[in-house]
Amino acid sequence: MQDLSDAKRGYVTRRISDWRRARLAGFVSQPRPGDVVAAEVTGLGELEFLEDVHGRRARLYPGDVVLGAYGNRYATDFYEGYLPVGRSAHLLTAGGLVGSVASTHARRGRPTELTVLGTVTDRTGSTLSLEQFAMPTPPPATAELSTVVVVGSSMNAGKTTTAAGMVRGWSRAGLRAGAGKVTGSGSGKDRWMYLDAGAAAVADFLDFGMPSTFGYPLDRLRTTMVELRDTLVAQHADAVVLEIADGLLQQETRALAAQLPGFADAVVLAVSDALGAVAGLGILNDLGVPVRAVSGLITASPLAAREAAAATGLQVLSPAELSAGAALDLLTTATPVGQAS
Repeated sequence: MQDLSDAKRGYVTRRISDWRRARLAGFVSQPRPGDVVAAEVTGLGELEFLEDVHGRRARLYPGDVVLGAYGNRYATDFYEGYLPVGRSAHLLTAGGLVGSVASTHARRGRPTELTVLGTVTDRTGSTLSLEQFAMPTPPPATAELSTVVVVGSSMNAGKTTTAAGMVRGWSRAGLRAGAGKVTGSGSGKDRWMYLDAGAAAVADFLDFGMPSTFGYPLDRLRTTMVELRDTLVAQHADAVVLEIADGLLQQETRALAAQLPGFADAVVLAVSDALGAVAGLGILNDLGVPVRAVSGLITASPLAAREAAAATGLQVLSPAELSAGAALDLLTTATPVGQAS
């Protein structure tokens, strides 16, 4: 198959606007993260839909050809996946991340199976990579009010909901809120949540050439975090919230957290329970990170929230409270009140 016009394009390819020059090339035995790839669906599994470049969920059928990008995935409640060896591969995310599943959470079904048809090239025969479509490096900048970073004790601790609560609170107060996701695996759902909350500027790691950040060098991720902040400020954000994916025991998340002193004006810790708040705060305190508040899934339980507040000495703010105005209290570089020592 040389014609890619009928292929279903995954969200990870959203920055590629012109496919007229795209060509299907041969199979490459040593794929690189970010290389654009065409693959045929050979067996449906857990992921029966492909999130397209507009965020629509397109149902998949055996025989469909999808356009995505090679990458790795680290998701403790979904798939652990790596670059594939050979033509057999899996759909690691609904956004079109292509790799090979190494482990699966017990609640998840088997992965959707793919057969790699080949990499995608331009007319000169050069392999297309998401790196080629990355945003230009923005000028250095600092948010006028604050840069707040949300980190979590684990995956699905409520980080994105917490960040969206801040965006909503700032935008309701008449501020231009900027939101960005520093790390994660290619999908549009977080971007849409930020926009729906009222963000005036949104960017993520896909805008900087990475379909998934797992496996990239720390220097690259640290640079991306800074450039995300700079990009949002360049788009006239008054205040910026950045989300770091996964939990503090994930290697890259913890390494990035160590970079937050001197970068973040405030950090909010999203957790699902009180013990996670205590452990997460202990890790961040050891790194010298300025934690201002606890939020996340824990706030669904008033009792658990009180446990966390008593154990950490920090405010526990629900996303609803952040939306209602508590997010404005985070726009300061003052020393956190009651931070555990």
